[in-house]
Amino acid sequence: MYQTSTTHRVRYGETDQMAYLYYGNYALLYEIGRVEMLRELGLTYANMEAEHGIMLPVMSLNQRFVRPGRYDELLTINTTLRKLPVDTITFHVEIHNEKGKLVNGGSVKLCFVDMSTGRAVPAPEYLLEKLRPYFEEA
Repeated sequence: MYQTSTTHRVRYGETDQMAYLYYGNYALLYEIGRVEMLRELGLTYANMEAEHGIMLPVMSLNQRFVRPGRYDELLTINTTLRKLPVDTITFHVEIHNEKGKLVNGGSVKLCFVDMSTGRAVPAPEYLLEKLRPYFEEA
């Protein structure tokens, strides 16, 4: 299992009339979590596209809204890979408020696509090399 955490402060422009984080913005927080997870592994989306020709389109997004994130609140985005990717990669996300209470949880599933062919491909070896140590049996 591989897990990372990052934070995001809710900005005024991300809220609705009730000063709650607008529900459509949670997908962006999921993206922040997975981008920062890859960065902690020493990878970036830009590098995967430019140097390796691999894109990661979203296949599905599942969320549950537990309580509102509020304007100016510092949210913690916990992102977890529960299993080593094969043909797809699923990031499990939990977002907590400053009091440690769960605000939102869910998962986002992506596939690997070769940019030159537009076809789905298996998880690239350079990604698997970075992740394998976290999934080896103790």
